[in-house]
Formats: sequence, C-alpha cells, structure tokens
Amino acid sequence: MTETILVMGGGVIGLSCAFELRNRGHEVAVLEINRCGGQASGAAAGMLAPYSENAEGPDEFFRLGLESLRVYPEWQSHVKRVSGMAFEYTHSGSLYIAYHEADRLALEGRILWQREHGSSGTILEGEELFQIEPMLSRNVRAALRTPEESHLYSPDYVRALEQACRLLGVRIYENLEKLTIAEWHSEIVVQTADQRTFGGDRLVVCSGAWARELADTFGIAIPVYPIRGQICAYETETKPVRHMVFGNQGYLVGKENSTLVCGASEDVAGFDTSVTDKGIERLRRWNKQAFPFLANRVPFHRWAGLRPSTQDGLPLIGPLSASNRVVMAVGHYRNGILLSPATAKLVADYVEGKRVPDYHRAFDPDRFGRSD
Repeated sequence: MTETILVMGGGVIGLSCAFELRNRGHEVAVLEINRCGGQASGAAAGMLAPYSENAEGPDEFFRLGLESLRVYPEWQSHVKRVSGMAFEYTHSGSLYIAYHEADRLALEGRILWQREHGSSGTILEGEELFQIEPMLSRNVRAALRTPEESHLYSPDYVRALEQACRLLGVRIYENLEKLTIAEWHSEIVVQTADQRTFGGDRLVVCSGAWARELADTFGIAIPVYPIRGQICAYETETKPVRHMVFGNQGYLVGKENSTLVCGASEDVAGFDTSVTDKGIERLRRWNKQAFPFLANRVPFHRWAGLRPSTQDGLPLIGPLSASNRVVMAVGHYRNGILLSPATAKLVADYVEGKRVPDYHRAFDPDRFGRSD
C-alpha cells in the first residue's frame, strides 16, 4: 500500500531512505532544517570499509556494514542511472598497517574471524607489501590487505542522491530552521518555524546528531551525541597512495581528483564544527609516519563534521514501540556513507511491515528506556 512518508533530515541517511521509499512507490517529502548533506554527510571521507573499521569482532554493527558493502555496487550504479550524475566509486581495497610484532599478531587474530565473514584478506610484509604500496614507510612491519573494501567521493555521492530523489518526485524542503512534531500517534503532523504544516502517514527520523532533541517528544531516551571529526587533504601530482590505508591513529585515502584525504581527529566539542590546529597537527604527525613524503607538505584544505555517536556504539534503526508510524534511523557515527543503502532498505522494510533479520533487533530505538 502506498503511503505518504515524511523524512526528517536531508543527510545521506535521510536522502537514501527517501530514495529507497520512492523507488518502492511511496510518496515522500524530505524536511531539512539547513541544506541537504551539510553536516557529517558532506564531510565524510567516503570509506566503505567494515572490515578495517572493526577490530573487535563480528558484532551487529559490523554485520550491518558488511550487508551494506555487498549491496553497494548495484546501489551506487542505480543512483548514477537515476540522477544522471557521476561520482567516484573506487574498488581500491585497503591496508591496515602495523609497526610492531605485537600489532602484527593482532592482525593475525583479526584475519581469522574476517575470513569467516567473506574476506579474502592476507597479511603482507617486506617487498611484497612495498611493491603494492611503494611510498609506504619502511618502518611498517606488516599490513592486512582486504581487497573487498572500496571508497567513494562523498560530496558528489550526496549530491547525486539528492538529484535522484528530486527526479523521482521526492519533495525536498530545505532551510526550515526548526521542526516540531505536533502529532505522531494517529497521524504525522510536523510544523516548521514559519508555521507551515506537513502531514503524512509515517515519519522517518534521520536527524543525525540532533536526534536527542526529540527524546521528550517521544518519551524515550535517545543518547545520540555529536563527535567532531576533523579531516585534512593534500594536493598530489599523481596518486601516491593506492589503497585506503588505516592505522590505529587515522587513515589516508587517495581520490581521483588528485587529493589525499587524511582523517580523522575526533573530539567532543558539542555542535562546534570549527577546525583546530591541534586536531590537524595530530593527523599530520600520524600521516608522515606512515608516508614520509608528506613530512614537509601542508594540507590545502581542512574541515570538520559532526558524527552522531550513540551510548552503546550502535545506531537506532526501527519503529517506536509506542507507534510504528515513527521509524528511527540515527546514530550511524562515522559510517553513515557506508551504511546508507542497508539502512534505507531496512527502513523501507519496516515501513512495509516486512520481516527483517533477527540481528537487527540490536538497533531497537527503544532499548535505552524512557526519557528522564
């Protein structure tokens, strides 16, 4: 049955949910207080790397990331077809580097469980490693190579998602300043700062780091907090870094536009998106250790975005127990780009009353109890 669905938030998660829901035939409107893709979405480095970003084991967050990675080839192709816009999607593979024998042993433990979940990863060292990544520091002892991982150029991806939504007939309203949920039990009614009213059958909440403001409205605890992530980029003549390169203090990703992106220095700064010298210098110390050719280079661009982090590290995805008219999709932390297709499909399945895999119960938005 076709429904009218309001999506609160025009970041990558909100636009992805709108895209999927519209593709399934629903009427969709996106309500954004600022501009689409203006916070964590546009600031992201675009890594699609669930193996490299999960060192602990195959928890629910990893499983959702892997689910998303596997649908990405068709998903990104569909976004390009519908939008008519190109964006970088590079199947580069990744390296997770280690400088000491103890760190190398940790890689061996990681590769065991990752191979059980589809990785064809191998541990490389010596000339075998430096042959595939020639500019890497010779102080690197070994690296875990994961061929399955990819990356994309986030700003262009988000713009293409927005354009695809518009061409499909999704109504997008920006610069609304403030949104108030006036009714969410028997119907959905959302009011704007200038007293406009939007109505619908369902509400999908994708408001990122601002979701906590809705705790009193829904009567549940929504422990989503903004984490500032600072990133910098270097201009390069060629593409000196071939893989996504991860370490325990950061990452480097080479883009097709001849830039090398380095991130991410994280701190708690509320909703402050300013860039600090201290944060960028932390990145510079790490990246020149990994790639000595960066020692005397100065980043040409520095920026920051807010990552919506949750109390337990898992996103909130699913309908509220008090009313299934409201579906939450927030708290994706630094993996919003990666998780966008899987989240969109999961949200659409909830809207349509379809059965979802049991492990998704870990993302229950009511799991933190009532609000204080």
